[in-house]
Amino acid sequence: MDAIVLLKDDHKTVEKLFKQFEKAGPKAHKEKEKIVAQVIEELTAHTYIEETIFYPAVRADVPDTDDHVLESVEEHHVVVWMLSELKKLDPADEHYDAKMTVLMENVRHHVEEEEQEWFPQVREALGRKRLQELGERMAQAKSDAPRDPLKIPSATQ
Repeated sequence: MDAIVLLKDDHKTVEKLFKQFEKAGPKAHKEKEKIVAQVIEELTAHTYIEETIFYPAVRADVPDTDDHVLESVEEHHVVVWMLSELKKLDPADEHYDAKMTVLMENVRHHVEEEEQEWFPQVREALGRKRLQELGERMAQAKSDAPRDPLKIPSATQ
């Protein structure tokens, strides 16, 4: 699997979880807590492999992507802090759904920019072989990804 396919698959997985959260009723606290735990796990691993493998490779090999990479890292910074807050927050707290809604908006914006504006440029510049090599490295690194969102490099930037 190539790196972009892997990242898009992650995006689809997280979007499905977002839709489950949105469909859960206002009092479905246990269900929402399980969904949020999965979102935290998925986004933490995804963010880790993007920041430690994908972004450095793109920045090194694809001209004119520095601004996009830096913007993406800043978006990650916001997301990982929100994930860490959700992890500690009681699902019955009045801020829980609002915080999750803002997280979903941020992630959806980030995904749209990557998939529509950036991935086509990266695919063209890197080519199939390089993307497959990166994808293999990223898939292996997922199992070693931190579980704590605040251990992601962008958390401290």
